[in-house]
Amino acid sequence: MADFTMDRFSLKGKTALVTGAERGIGLEIAKGLAAAGADIIIAGLMKEEFPKAEAAVRAKGVSCTVLKADISKEEDVLRLAEQAWEIFPNGLDILVNNAGVNKLAPAEEMPLEVWQKVVGVNLTGTFLMCRTFGNRMLQQGHGNIVNVASMSGLVVNPLPQQQCAYNSSKAGVIMLTKCMANEWAQRGVRVNAICPGFTDTPLTARRLSTPNDPAVAKWLGGTPMGRVAQPDEMVGLVLYFAKREGRNQLDDFPEPFLNQWGANAEAIEACKK
Repeated sequence: MADFTMDRFSLKGKTALVTGAERGIGLEIAKGLAAAGADIIIAGLMKEEFPKAEAAVRAKGVSCTVLKADISKEEDVLRLAEQAWEIFPNGLDILVNNAGVNKLAPAEEMPLEVWQKVVGVNLTGTFLMCRTFGNRMLQQGHGNIVNVASMSGLVVNPLPQQQCAYNSSKAGVIMLTKCMANEWAQRGVRVNAICPGFTDTPLTARRLSTPNDPAVAKWLGGTPMGRVAQPDEMVGLVLYFAKREGRNQLDDFPEPFLNQWGANAEAIEACKK
């Protein structure tokens, strides 16, 4: 069998932009991409977190620039793209759309502005980032986009939690990912999503620290390991998707491995189409 080494996950010489990476899952993803060798741009709004996030990424031995942008606004996304091309004139290899917000309210009482805020960041923002940076990737002929969706886009949370806007937005991100993946795959740009479960982040910290919270009990009771996830546990998935090039995955496997795999030449070529 082929000798699989960590070199297969090297991102040395690659460039990446991660939204909402000032803290939490986004910061861990940015640090993970940096540890693999990628130069990083962090885009977000929490200016008070910028210095710490930048230092954490630079500590991995790569360059890091932190830019302010509200991804729910088209003008901000277009300006972010212009800034990114100045920093990475040869283009962007990896885009991770992690920025997200949540506001709780009963569906029958949810103000329109709350709905629009959550959907605006989580879904419209992801669309704007994919469309804007995906265009450049399509021109390049390669690129990897990873959208951070949520288990809440696949299932209704227990109790139920009063977050119809959040759940709907994340379900939209999943379908958006499928649509763009289908449209762009043959043009060299891969689009994938990860769907984290309940994770210990600033968004969930208050609830997780509340004694005897029935929602937390439900979360843990429905989780086989009996615990919430940690942000750094998302890094491996993103690294896998970020490393894969806009070409057939079998190209990464040497012929001896394919022979041991039991694949004949006709089957291999069929998989490569």
